[in-house]
Amino acid sequence: MSQSNPITVQTLVSAPPEAAWAAFTDPDAITQWNFASPDWHCPSASVDLREGGRQSARMEARDGSMGFEFGGTYQEVDAPNALALRLDDGRLSRTTFEAAEGGTRVSTTFDPDGTAPPEMQRDGWQAILDNYKRYTDGQVGSG
Repeated sequence: MSQSNPITVQTLVSAPPEAAWAAFTDPDAITQWNFASPDWHCPSASVDLREGGRQSARMEARDGSMGFEFGGTYQEVDAPNALALRLDDGRLSRTTFEAAEGGTRVSTTFDPDGTAPPEMQRDGWQAILDNYKRYTDGQVGSG
């Protein structure tokens, strides 16, 4: 199986690394931001936040026409710095949280799946990360 080059998406959230980490790993928070477009949602998520533990998120079209489980096993859990997930299809996703001026730079690098064009995958993962930013920034503003 040949993999193309890993893809990286990133955002800057206005929260310190500990709060950015919490918003990224808390199952209740994940259901608030883990979807690429408004016609999708994430009705449930589970997190066993330890190396060898599992993360799973249910992704569904809001109209009920389709849905799937998106999950994997944690390969690295280094709170609040880095998190690596071996996806169920064998690909690797690694997210880092770096303190930056104005908050935390959150970067996710992932192996593309080999089916959809890399640009489409980058756009989808970036849209999810943009939702994460909106959610996290909203939590900072309200807390």
